[in-house]
Amino acid sequence: MLLRQRQNDATRRRVPLQKKKMIVRARIVVTMNGPPVENGAVAISGNRIDAVGEFREITRGSGAQEIIDLGEQALLPGLINSHCHLDYTCLRGKIPPPKSFTEWIRAINAEKTRLSPIEYVSSIIEGFAEAQAFGTTTIANLTAFPELIPEVSEPIRTWWFGELIDVRNPERANEIVDLAVERLKAAKHWGLAPHAPFTASSNLYEGCQELVRRENILPTTHLAESREEMQMFRNASGPLYDFLKEIGRDMGDCGGKTPAAHFLSMAAGDQRAIEVSRPYLIVHLNELIESDYELLERWRSRFSIVHCPRSHAYFEHSPFPFERLREIGFNICLATDSLASNEDLSLFGEMRAFRENFANVSAEEIVAMVTRNSARALSQEGKLGKIAEGFAADLIAIPCERLSEVFEEILLYAQPIAWSIRNGTLKNRL
Repeated sequence: MLLRQRQNDATRRRVPLQKKKMIVRARIVVTMNGPPVENGAVAISGNRIDAVGEFREITRGSGAQEIIDLGEQALLPGLINSHCHLDYTCLRGKIPPPKSFTEWIRAINAEKTRLSPIEYVSSIIEGFAEAQAFGTTTIANLTAFPELIPEVSEPIRTWWFGELIDVRNPERANEIVDLAVERLKAAKHWGLAPHAPFTASSNLYEGCQELVRRENILPTTHLAESREEMQMFRNASGPLYDFLKEIGRDMGDCGGKTPAAHFLSMAAGDQRAIEVSRPYLIVHLNELIESDYELLERWRSRFSIVHCPRSHAYFEHSPFPFERLREIGFNICLATDSLASNEDLSLFGEMRAFRENFANVSAEEIVAMVTRNSARALSQEGKLGKIAEGFAADLIAIPCERLSEVFEEILLYAQPIAWSIRNGTLKNRL
């Protein structure tokens, strides 16, 4: 009798649990994988999308356990924020727009010295909640404190990038990288973020590149953000040059090269490096000259460019060269940056700000910059950023009635999200 009971228990353990099946119907389903579907529906099994199409087709013989009718809503893929610093959510409004980029660096360094680990954890948690409220279901978060990752429960899909700086001690570059990796491995998804060429040495970039290849992880960096960065590297002068020299940085790499040329010679290397490198997320890329475009041409399939429109406006940076970068063939995304230079973590706000500067870009292309383009930047183009069979069930809904104007209505949306599903789990109800 006991043996039979054990056999029955073993049999039960081998039988997989049935995944809950649901169908979500909406006035319009914006798949980002083809034309929007009027009176559309999405079939979900567990945490994956089973099918997408017209409601009557999806419901036919579906065997769904639950049907959710959203009414006059547009259903879209969850938004993807490809560059954020949740550490600094608590600095919202603390730093008025500065006279210079260097002045802002001094100001944020001063604010950071006042914050305790508990305050940083609270800041990250608050940032997660705000991003989720505005429809973000995946975020690429740069953190200077990877040791705090175990203290935070991720409410949305998160890539943690350890932000690394060795401006005062480049001889410790390998130690800095190794310690960050040890702490980052507490996260499900992680990568490395040597901060920028003006704060990270060639040793640090090379150490990160080695880890990127060995661990098959993603790298990201800030590059060519400000006029002062261009002045520092090209002319060996200016406020940023003076500030970094003052704090002990070796300035021997300044003079002659642009920031982009310096980065490519330092971190990118030869043609073989291009062929074997992991895709790099390059953030900002505002300050470029003609010779930079010729160098970047070789990397168009390996770089994704992240533009943060409202942070860009806060600093009054040089115009973002969107048309030229798009013409070369770069994958371009939009993101929020941090609340030390922005007012909120809404990607809808970033889309509207982008449209103000690039009125000729279609609304559909702009929405792609926070969905499928950002998924590609994270090497998740087969899992995220679209409503398609086999993709993660990350969905949000906003009010919308006109099929012909659906993308324009998405850009105009300015409220927290009333309904969402993340990884197949209902998070908000209408």
